[in-house]
Amino acid sequence: MERPADHPNVLTGKVGVLVVNLGTPDAPDVDSVKRYLKEFLSDPRVVEIPRLIWQPILRGIILNTRPKKSAHAYSQVWSEDGSPLAAITKAQARALQERLGDAAIVRHAMRYQSPSMAKELDALVAAGCERILVAPLYPHYSGATTASALDALADWIKLRRRVPALRTLPPYHDDPAYIGALHADMTRQMAALDFAPELLLLSYHGMPERTLYLGDPYHCHCQKTSRLLAERFAQSHPGLRLVTTFQSRFGRAKWLEPATDAVLAVEAEKGTKRVVIAAPGFSADCLETLEELAIRGKEDFEAAGGTHFAALECLNAGPVGMDMLETMARRELAGWIE
Repeated sequence: MERPADHPNVLTGKVGVLVVNLGTPDAPDVDSVKRYLKEFLSDPRVVEIPRLIWQPILRGIILNTRPKKSAHAYSQVWSEDGSPLAAITKAQARALQERLGDAAIVRHAMRYQSPSMAKELDALVAAGCERILVAPLYPHYSGATTASALDALADWIKLRRRVPALRTLPPYHDDPAYIGALHADMTRQMAALDFAPELLLLSYHGMPERTLYLGDPYHCHCQKTSRLLAERFAQSHPGLRLVTTFQSRFGRAKWLEPATDAVLAVEAEKGTKRVVIAAPGFSADCLETLEELAIRGKEDFEAAGGTHFAALECLNAGPVGMDMLETMARRELAGWIE
């Protein structure tokens, strides 16, 4: 049907995909890190302490001490393309766009800082997307990650008159495409090393232990990923030990254990000389993988007596990881695209 002459030009009929990751400072300097940490640590999904108690601690202590240390850490991994997480997430969205072609419009966003989810969702609607798949790239569900991204989506919905049909990518911790991609890519990377590892350490981002007892399935999801990978590696790499650990502790509360840094030290002290470490919970390399694991993890292991250490890359925008992402995206877009 022809549009009436006085009708505004509104684009319609398109399908969109929004790839979402956690977020990153805009630059590796104190002010940028402070802005990022203020937004991130003010999210009640991330810090479950009553606001009246937490905000004075955050604003009076943490935001006056932590940004300098974190800015130094970011400066060690920053590249010409900027933050590794931002650059890789952008590359993943671009690669997914190439694979989906004209079937969908793909954009990327960050839960914290820029580009914001609200801005990118608005851009998809303005481009004519009446159906949108929001894809948080978190394999393992957590209230602090997946649910927080859905909070941002809900906040956007509440403030928009015109809301498209929406789907969300579910956690994929035990998806055969994900397990297969991890096994294949880790195997490829280990084959290129100049040593044969004795131990493969699977390091996941930590969470306060209380979240487990409050019903968050994150710990169980991580353990299942490790179990499924162990089954694969038992066939392809007999004799290789796999150990699950948790990193990035923050604050005084008890966190999920065992801690990655502690296990690295204990293993070296026990005589383990050759270790590789991987971070299956991260879809893209970031501060936690490039600085905390690859740099500080290596220092911890060698200081305790280890001799050979390698940190494996995340799936990132490589062909194996993108095969997985395309498979999952097409599955969730079924009925919307051919």
